[in-house]
Amino acid sequence: MRIHIDFNSDEAIYIQLRNQIVLGIAREQLHDGESLPSVRQLAEELGVNMHTVNKAYAMLRQEGYLLMDRRRGAVVHIEVQNQPMDSLNMAMKLMVAEAICRDIAVEELQQIIHDMYLEFDD
Repeated sequence: MRIHIDFNSDEAIYIQLRNQIVLGIAREQLHDGESLPSVRQLAEELGVNMHTVNKAYAMLRQEGYLLMDRRRGAVVHIEVQNQPMDSLNMAMKLMVAEAICRDIAVEELQQIIHDMYLEFDD
């Protein structure tokens, strides 16, 4: 899986990295048990600080997407089913609020979400 960082984005680099890894898992580009590059290696590849990669990996571990293994480093270990839904609920609440502000009907928002789900089935 190739990770692309937009250095001109307003979104923090560690968030971009976290989001791309989650998308990679959802798109089955990353699989359960697969090792990710070491913090140092990925930082060098992306041209970012090691602390940035470490912060993204720590967030993914806390969210249940990664397991830190002493021998293998960061390993995809999907345990998000057991994680609290608080952050997902808040993100969706914000998305619905933005849709309301943009005068998007509930049916249109449901269709957008449905179409996004289909993108991951490819």
